Amino acid sequence: MQRIEMTSDLSFSRLVHGLWRLDDWNQSKEDTLALIEHNLERGITTFDHADIYGSYTCEGLFGEALNLKPSLREEMELVTKCGIVLPSEQRPQHKTHHYNTSKEHIIKSVENSLQNLQTDYIDTLLIHRPDPFMNGAEVAEAFTKLKEEGKVRYFGVSNFKDHQWNMLQSFLPFDLITNQLELSAYNLENFEDGTLNLCQEKRVAPMAWSPLAGGDVFHSDSEKAVRLRDTLTKVQQEVGAKGLDQVLYAWLLNHPANIMPIIGSGKTKRIDAAIDALDIKLDHDQWFEVLQSSMGHDVP
Repeated sequence: MQRIEMTSDLSFSRLVHGLWRLDDWNQSKEDTLALIEHNLERGITTFDHADIYGSYTCEGLFGEALNLKPSLREEMELVTKCGIVLPSEQRPQHKTHHYNTSKEHIIKSVENSLQNLQTDYIDTLLIHRPDPFMNGAEVAEAFTKLKEEGKVRYFGVSNFKDHQWNMLQSFLPFDLITNQLELSAYNLENFEDGTLNLCQEKRVAPMAWSPLAGGDVFHSDSEKAVRLRDTLTKVQQEVGAKGLDQVLYAWLLNHPANIMPIIGSGKTKRIDAAIDALDIKLDHDQWFEVLQSSMGHDVP
């Protein structure tokens, strides 16, 4: 599988496996281990987490599976996120849903993630959401401490617009290496507002969450969904794809920004279908047909 060079000594697989629904899959730790091994065998080595996933349970479920075969840790890249605070039975001290990017919270979150994932280090830590109360200097202190201690190798952000990226970067003694964004043919905000352009300007490969738009393209009866679905069906037939999901993945993969779609399924068939999309090439006409059907009008 194609790999994306994030730094001189870190690369991600072009497709990333997302574990935000791991607790919903009702798997034994042996089943989860088998899923991890399937991904690794197919070339997907990058796994995406967040401390809050599964109401603070998914990292632990993954760690229990990984502990069955610890040697696999060196074959993968672990990404996790922090900064969102959720009321939860797992965190009874949390009173409200809010953001917290204080030095204390970031460091404590990483320590919890390391324990839950049963690993000594995290390859990349992301701030999960822009925090209107963020102190850039304090975040930089936390990042620097974690890097110096060997607990986190590299850092990035998630859902940051260009001004938010630039503000945080200005405090850091090293480069942010990725921005995890909502990117799909159905949700075009980050294509239209310049966020994806910033990634190219900074030579940063973005990760794409919800590349299938949460299933809206397949199931919604909205005018936009129906219009886009019709176009995707046409393109599917033209390129010989097995499903609309492959066309949606291919639409992102064919973009020059080196977008890395996150696969959020626990089913190997769905994972394999995404992998097959790597071989699907869309020409300019097809790519813009999809774009314009999503916009609902021709390009200017």
